[in-house]
Amino acid sequence: MAKRERVMRMSVEQPLWRALTAYRVLTMLYAVGLFATAYDEFARPGVAIGYYVVLFVWTLATLPRVANAAACTKRFLAVDLTVALTGILLTPVADSHQRITEGGPTLPSIWTAGSVLAFAIKGGWRWAAFASTAVAVANLVERGTPARDTVHNVILVWVASIAIGYVVEVARASERTLARALEIEAATRERERLARDIHDSVLQVLAMVQRRGAVIGGEAAELGRMAGEQEVALRTLVSGGLVPVSRASEDVAEGAVVRAVEEPDDSDAPVDLRTLLAPYAAAKVSLAEPGAPVPLPPAAAKELAAAVGAALDNVRKHAGEHARAWILVEDEPDSVIVTVRDDGPGIPEGRLAQAEGEGRLGVALSIRGRLRDLGGSAELVSTPGQGTEVELTVPKDAKKTRGKAGRR
Repeated sequence: MAKRERVMRMSVEQPLWRALTAYRVLTMLYAVGLFATAYDEFARPGVAIGYYVVLFVWTLATLPRVANAAACTKRFLAVDLTVALTGILLTPVADSHQRITEGGPTLPSIWTAGSVLAFAIKGGWRWAAFASTAVAVANLVERGTPARDTVHNVILVWVASIAIGYVVEVARASERTLARALEIEAATRERERLARDIHDSVLQVLAMVQRRGAVIGGEAAELGRMAGEQEVALRTLVSGGLVPVSRASEDVAEGAVVRAVEEPDDSDAPVDLRTLLAPYAAAKVSLAEPGAPVPLPPAAAKELAAAVGAALDNVRKHAGEHARAWILVEDEPDSVIVTVRDDGPGIPEGRLAQAEGEGRLGVALSIRGRLRDLGGSAELVSTPGQGTEVELTVPKDAKKTRGKAGRR
């Protein structure tokens, strides 16, 4: 069956790109209008006309480039900023010195801010700081001296662009968080739907096969037993839910585009003990666990699960084929307690000591040894004819405890 993949597209920054597109056109017309009204005051109007022709063509030709983040490449941003800086530095050549000293506008005027804002929307506040700093230096060179109005305009562009860049970064992070929540909610609903369908069909059929096989006997009984084991395994899988998925943005141009990907292995992240114990559940092994996760350090969780597996191995070997086992998980404030109990014949008094003397160290090493290394304990209680109970206790700071033990 082909893998079905859902892609969710959301974008709160897309309106910013649309606003930037309109801003560039309007400010280009504004700059041309300023020049037209003060044409007679320019020392070399031909230089200004040449620049405005380039600015007009560049602005209209590059409108698709500022439609989204994917189209707005680094190369385009570099050329766009160069056009703005060139216009600023050409101002002393085209305009009169008197107008410049009186605080007259540069050739691109406020169109320059559009170039800086493109950096901010594309790359965040760091890119905005770079572009606005370049514009600030060009303005100071054009004016010749750090006049009050020039410094005021420079600081305004610098602060505004960095603020917008920071807001864009926060918006993108919020998009990813919301997309993750929506994906998890959708996965949960799908899991519940599948659970209902499986419960109404497959699980009922397996349960019926198990009951009918037990009644008929013979080979049918064995088939019924296998159906019962598969029913328990499938029920555990359905109730355990799906493995959480992480989200990765693949197309920043469209906002937060997320796809289900495998969760990276983080050796320091706590592990939910329930996920490690779930495979032990079977037709003759019942698992009772808390409704909430039972977090433990990875090493401690794996060792505890292995100790549970060793205890169940002992049940299968020594309690007989028909013995049942129960696993109880208790999440205490400072420790995690897992109890494995069976209804077998129990262990005769002195049998464990005899086994250790004969070199069979399954309980001593596989169970007690694992727990001792973690700073925990394993208590075994067995009464002949009444089954065996193994209580495994691991402190929640098992990783730290183990490290202290190693230093002694």
